[in-house]
Amino acid sequence: MKKYNLTIVVFLFSQFLFHAQKLRSPDGKLEMTFTITEGIPFYNLKYKGDLVIEDSKLGLRIFDDTYVHFASEQEKATDDNWDLNRGFIKLSDKRDEKNEEWQPILGEKKSYINHYNELSVTLHQSSSDRNMMIRFRLFNDGLGFRYEFPYQRNFEHFRIKEEDTEFDFPSDMKAWWIVADYDSQEYQPQTTLISEIPGRWNKAYDKHSSQTLVKNAVQSPLLLKKEGKNTLYVNVAEAAVLNYPASHLEVDAEHYKFKTHLTPNKLGIKAYLQTPSVTPWRTIIVSDQAAQILDSKLLFNLNEPTKYKDTSYIHPTKYMGVWWEMIIGKSKWAYSTNTSVNLNQTDFSKLSPNGKHGANNEKVKEYIDFASENGFDGLLIEGWNIGWEDWMGHDKEFVFDFITPYPDFDITMLNEYAHSKGIKLIMHHETSASATNYERWADEAFRLMNKYGYESVKTGYVGDIIPRSEHHYSQWTVNHYYRIAEKAHEYKIMVNSHESIRPGGESRTYPNWITAEAARGTEHEAFKGNNPDQQTILPFTRWIGGSMDYTPGIFQTKLDYYFPGDKRFVKTTLAKQLALYVVMYMPLQMAADLPENYRKHMDAFQFIKDVAADWDDTKILSAEPGDYVVTARKAKGTENWFVGGITDENKRDYTVDFSFLNKGQKYEATIYEDRKDADYINNPQNYNIYKKEITSKSKINFKMARSGGFAISIKPEN
Repeated sequence: MKKYNLTIVVFLFSQFLFHAQKLRSPDGKLEMTFTITEGIPFYNLKYKGDLVIEDSKLGLRIFDDTYVHFASEQEKATDDNWDLNRGFIKLSDKRDEKNEEWQPILGEKKSYINHYNELSVTLHQSSSDRNMMIRFRLFNDGLGFRYEFPYQRNFEHFRIKEEDTEFDFPSDMKAWWIVADYDSQEYQPQTTLISEIPGRWNKAYDKHSSQTLVKNAVQSPLLLKKEGKNTLYVNVAEAAVLNYPASHLEVDAEHYKFKTHLTPNKLGIKAYLQTPSVTPWRTIIVSDQAAQILDSKLLFNLNEPTKYKDTSYIHPTKYMGVWWEMIIGKSKWAYSTNTSVNLNQTDFSKLSPNGKHGANNEKVKEYIDFASENGFDGLLIEGWNIGWEDWMGHDKEFVFDFITPYPDFDITMLNEYAHSKGIKLIMHHETSASATNYERWADEAFRLMNKYGYESVKTGYVGDIIPRSEHHYSQWTVNHYYRIAEKAHEYKIMVNSHESIRPGGESRTYPNWITAEAARGTEHEAFKGNNPDQQTILPFTRWIGGSMDYTPGIFQTKLDYYFPGDKRFVKTTLAKQLALYVVMYMPLQMAADLPENYRKHMDAFQFIKDVAADWDDTKILSAEPGDYVVTARKAKGTENWFVGGITDENKRDYTVDFSFLNKGQKYEATIYEDRKDADYINNPQNYNIYKKEITSKSKINFKMARSGGFAISIKPEN
């Protein structure tokens, strides 16, 4: 009874004294306001005095394990009274600030600045006698906030029904989005107003091997633009998604509002938590300049520094692969003509070869020779291991063992041959989405990699996740990805994951997870195609939280070269393919085309050989989502610069101002550009290469073809 009376006193005193609490960014341009209205927490956000986010609700809905087991039937019928989204008073608040510089193991700059002001508010819910904290961090480039649950004896274990975080915008903004899906991000970006999303939604996706769509919801990162007099760009995303599902954004098109929607398991539970615990950060990056959105490192700053003691094995890698020829249908992953195999019973040495197996000794040696001759670090080989005959669509748990090669792949000989040529082979572990099977084999598979000197692994998760109760982005599977990263670290192995969760800056904590696919990459050019504007949108969305294995470098863009009458083609000019190596940050950097196609254009291939994969500095020279991006980067440990510019389906003129170069220094620039008659449909391989002496005072005008671009390699003159 005393405790109840004390709660009433605290409640009345708090409500009498409580007023809106404001938090300003270090430069004062952003201001966040936190309020409690009738027990419901709200926040809003202003930029230069104008509202970016109107008053938006905060909170979560939960199942309480203790409550579920011991509450009466009448209490269970009204269990929403226990949700953590209303009935709050403020108990306390605390302010903090930080201004530090830290160095990423691999990154777009030599160091990042982590500068923020912080407000943490502890809330009390009298009906449940529970506390919850909301922590806000306001940077010069945006806001991050998360929910925190301190340990309480009456609040130890609970399950999340849903998160009710809202993002309420004052006006109907232009949006770049993809449909929400619990299992895939491999969709074409759409460009509409917020109010138009429901009308476009049903036409915004195609069929995937694993697909669980969320009606009238979109995925993050989501980019928005307020057009008009006071132009504004806003990116909504999440950071540090650990022990929690990935989120999506439900669309309230009438009110220009988005609400968080968490990926569930197939029982409908979003997350299982035990106090103390925290949620991921909800992030809002804001600027009146598109280039500053690309320059933001807010998501990385919201992740914890790595606890790895040894990161010396983590390094940028330029590689080729026995891969694209399988993607386009020239070769196969599978070795035999069989359509059903069993790893416990099938004798693969007695199977009939199909004659198109790509990962065979002779072909791999040819790739090794070419990669070595041209200064590459590694070679990826897909389809080297048994089991590909019936790997997809059958929900097999034991589909691969990750250690047994096909009869025509001599792993010992090929490793010795590769090492004699200065090439490290890159392991491929397609799991067929059987995450349980991969965890069982991980130690043995990584020991095999150590034995043969493989330094990195490409993992894949095509298909429906096993355990069959999970999705690709549910809590259990998210934790699986990090378990694999940690296991790989034990063996000093770098990870490149495909079909995994999108990055939210977690490479700061797990630096050996150096890249991921988690979007619609180049392989889709050989499937149903990518639109020419996609590469001008992805840097604003997918790339905000980490690098992508986009696999560029396709020189032979028309697939009728291999298959007469084939209408498939890569919607780009050759010069644009070169520019992607600068515009898109890829520390694991692939030259994806076949050696035979590079041999025909060795003058252009020189840029791929020269371009760096890791950087000391990055400058976004100009950008507009969906239209164009122009980026300059300084190679790690050198004075060499590289510039890349790309455009959408429209021709575009752009003048590069080289004022970012050192004053007084002369440079030799090698320029790769579209010729006047270049065109991504009619004349994609028409390019021009020339050299020019430049200084920081120089300016060069470029005429980019439709879906074209330009690339520049810059070296100081002696």
